[in-house]
Amino acid sequence: MAQRLANNKKIVAIIAITAFSLLFSAYQGLYSKNTAKGQHSEDTKPLVDVLTIQRKDMTKTIDLTGQTVPESQVDIAAKYTGKITQINVQLGQHVTPGQVLLSQDSSDIDISIEENNASFRQANADAIESNAAFEANYQKAQSDYQHSVTTYERYKLLYSQGAISKEVLDNAEQQLISSKSVMESWSKQLMSGSAASVESKRASRDKAQSVIDALKNQKDDLTLRAPRSGMIGFRQAEVGNIVSAGQIVLSIVDNSNIYIDCSVSEQDIGQVVLGLPTTIEIESLGKSFTGKIIYISPSIDSKTQAFTIRMILDKPEDSIRSGMFARTKINTILRSQTLFVPKEAVLSLNGKDRIFVVNSSNQVEERIVQLGLRNDKSIEIISGMQEGETIAVSNLAKLKTGTAITPNNLAE
Repeated sequence: MAQRLANNKKIVAIIAITAFSLLFSAYQGLYSKNTAKGQHSEDTKPLVDVLTIQRKDMTKTIDLTGQTVPESQVDIAAKYTGKITQINVQLGQHVTPGQVLLSQDSSDIDISIEENNASFRQANADAIESNAAFEANYQKAQSDYQHSVTTYERYKLLYSQGAISKEVLDNAEQQLISSKSVMESWSKQLMSGSAASVESKRASRDKAQSVIDALKNQKDDLTLRAPRSGMIGFRQAEVGNIVSAGQIVLSIVDNSNIYIDCSVSEQDIGQVVLGLPTTIEIESLGKSFTGKIIYISPSIDSKTQAFTIRMILDKPEDSIRSGMFARTKINTILRSQTLFVPKEAVLSLNGKDRIFVVNSSNQVEERIVQLGLRNDKSIEIISGMQEGETIAVSNLAKLKTGTAITPNNLAE
């Protein structure tokens, strides 16, 4: 009997423990379900980047590439073919205007000058002699004419007195006419300058002088001088070299100012204005410089289909050389004090553009907007939103009017 009672107690205890376990499991499951339901409600709020929009200048950055250009670069070329006899400059040397840079052999020209000097002296002597003969003949013609006049007047008086015959008077008259004709001929030559023979001699003399002058100019051209100040940036000549006419042997570079020349597309040229500040990076130096635009080409280049602009560096360094590769950034203003949003904040659907405005309760409102100008990162909003409103920038596909979000505020 006692044994049976003990067994019954064990059975009751097992049943009680089992019932408690079932009740605890049910409670735990209900608690977990309610907890999960609350967590799921929180998880359905999408995390969205938001941005408050204010009026600002809408800018566009134009990235360009170009190369450095010196203030000037003058190429020095030989005018005549000849041998180099002297070089007075080295690469990198500073030169001043008029400084002798290089000389070519002038011995052949010196010989020609001396030969033509002799020809000139002979021609000049001939001209002097011819002129002296002309002067003597003119003086003789005048003297003969005056003598003929005097003789004729005296014979006229004697004829009237019957002292001479008519034939003698006629001969005197003919002599007068002849001497007058000769004198007038010489006078005409004098009035026109000189006699033809004299002019011919003078022409020969002047021609000889012209040849001498041309040879002296040619000799002078064999000495190459610096046309301006600067630094020798190119030298392709050595003593003894034979250079050809037109061959560039030296160049002078003036780096007192450094410019950057770039090409701008037709699409961007409208935003580029004189005086606009720029940032220039010289890659080979690993440095950036500031500058400004000083020139805009008035016409497009037919080959590149682009416009050339020139910028000047504010503070050039001696390390900058002509021809260096440069990257340039130009910040232009597309519109002053306007509203614009990031491109990713605009959702285009069914031909309409829309944004999502976030209110103070972190709920969104879908709005149709009218778009304006664009740059690389932003789009102008002409209508559909107000200054100071906050917009969604990410997760737009999960949003609609009334959607509650978890905002992540972005810095402007």
